[in-house]
Amino acid sequence: MTQESGSIVAGYDGSDEAAAAVRWAARCAHATNGSLRVVHCSLWPLLTRHLGPVPGVSGSGLEQSARSILEDGVAVATAEVPGLQVRSTLLHGLPAQHLAEISAGERMLVVGSRGLGGFLGLLVGSVSLELAATATCPVAVIRPELHPDGPVVVAVDASGFPAALDDACALASAWQAPLKVVHVRHEPAGYQLPDRQGAAGAQEILASAVNRATAKAPLVRVDGEVLADTSVPHAILKAAGEARMVVVGSQGRGILRETIGSTAHAVLHHARGPVLISRHGG
Repeated sequence: MTQESGSIVAGYDGSDEAAAAVRWAARCAHATNGSLRVVHCSLWPLLTRHLGPVPGVSGSGLEQSARSILEDGVAVATAEVPGLQVRSTLLHGLPAQHLAEISAGERMLVVGSRGLGGFLGLLVGSVSLELAATATCPVAVIRPELHPDGPVVVAVDASGFPAALDDACALASAWQAPLKVVHVRHEPAGYQLPDRQGAAGAQEILASAVNRATAKAPLVRVDGEVLADTSVPHAILKAAGEARMVVVGSQGRGILRETIGSTAHAVLHHARGPVLISRHGG
C-alpha cells in the first residue's frame, strides 16, 4: 500500500467470495486513485490438453470458459465502480504460484476467503494462506463481515511493525477512516504480579507508533491502546471486531522463509472481517 506505483491485483475464480474480493478491490482502487488488475488462473492445462471448442458448438471449450470467467470478473469490477481503469490477465496454472509471482511491484493483492465455513473456527482457504506467506506486496483477504464505517486497526509489537503501520495509515487516509493502533502485552495464564517496567515499555512502544501514525496520516483521527491478554491474537481480534480492516505485519523469516508469523497466521485464520497482511519485498 505504501508504494505509489503498481496496481491493485484481484484474483478471481468465479466464486461468490472472489466476486466480493473484486468489488472490494475496485472500491479500494478508486479510493486510492489507482487502477485494478483482475487475474484468473485456469487449472485446465494441468489436467488436459483438450482446451479448444467442441466442433460445431459456438463458444464452447475450456479455454473459452476460462476467458468467460475472467470477463465476468472485469464486469463485476466495472459494475461496482463505473469508469475505473481495469485490466485483465488470464494465466494457466496454480493460482497461488502465479499471483505470488505477479505481486512484485504491485500495490496490493486482494483475494477472497474460501474456507471451511467455520470448521474448527478456520475461515481461510489454502490459496489465501499461501499468498500471505509468499507474495511480495501487501495481501488483503476479504471476509463477509464488512464494517465500512469502522476504523482501521493495526497491531504493533516491539519492532513497531513500521511497514504495517504505514500501510494502515495509507488506508485510513484514503478512506478518511479513524485509525486505531494497538499493542498487546502478553500475560501468561496465572499472571498476577504487576509488571510496572513492562507496562511502561508497552506505553513507550504505543506512543512511538501513535506519533509515527499521526505524522503519516495527519488528517485522520489516531487512537492508541495497550491491551493485555494471555493470547496476543485473541486481543487483536477482539479489538478488531468492528474494524473496516485489521492490519498485521508478517514475520516470515529464518529456515522457513515462506511462512508468516504465528500472530498473523492466527489473525488471518480467525478474523471475521478483512485482514491485510503487510508484506513487502518477500
